[in-house]
Amino acid sequence: MPDTPNDTASDALRNTVRTAYAATATGNATLAEACCAPAASGDAGGCCGPSTALGAAAKSQDMGYAAADLALLPEGADLGLGCGNPTAVAELAPGETVIDLGAGAGIDCFIAAHKVGDKGRVIGVDMTPEMVSKARANAARSGLGNVEFRLGEIEHLPVADGTADAIISNCVVNLSPEKAQVFQEAHRVLKPGGRVRISDVVATRPLPDGFRDDAGLVCGCMGGAAEVGQIETWLAEAGFTDIAVEVSEASRAMIAGWAPGTGIEDYVASAVIRATRPG
Repeated sequence: MPDTPNDTASDALRNTVRTAYAATATGNATLAEACCAPAASGDAGGCCGPSTALGAAAKSQDMGYAAADLALLPEGADLGLGCGNPTAVAELAPGETVIDLGAGAGIDCFIAAHKVGDKGRVIGVDMTPEMVSKARANAARSGLGNVEFRLGEIEHLPVADGTADAIISNCVVNLSPEKAQVFQEAHRVLKPGGRVRISDVVATRPLPDGFRDDAGLVCGCMGGAAEVGQIETWLAEAGFTDIAVEVSEASRAMIAGWAPGTGIEDYVASAVIRATRPG
């Protein structure tokens, strides 16, 4: 998928994704399933469907979240979405400022808020109004004063230059039609020496056009995956160093359940993306 599609194509993709995640936020499973990949075991497929079969907590633990962290969350923050656990690799420290790209209902923001403490700050950004509303309600229930949620696109972050020590994200960058711009924005809002720690789905070999053109697979966090080498190039062009894309071969079994029978797990896998803004 080109990183510089025309504005109409970009807007169409964003609207498709926004519709699906709005449905997930409001509990409209029928609408979410209409956008996502084919279902398995009663779940809506892909990373955007509701977690009805396994339960959100079980799915999150399968993705690497600790039960102790999940126990700290306000009700409704864990939707069982994503493809990994960026907070487990972000090396967060007390007093740091963290930005979460595509924050959803806030699971990673709330875990990060506990890790950075009262003197730290967490900013979650999401382009779906329904998700932002849900996350803000969850924040009110959490009692945490160091987390906030902002409506905005990850290609155009509503955040000042040099704000963050760390940027995290969970299975969202693959949904963007302008991934290079996402990394440019990440570089802009990071402090010198700041770091990127993202969990995402990446392509380990070129995807057939049929996969890239399938709205369900794109919306389900598979069809829009960028190839590893392209991600490394975009990060370098944005000005990052210490770049690494660590692919999890074990994640292919999970992805196979997102779109059973398609074979897309032979082309994509979950990965941890690391990079540093030079100091």
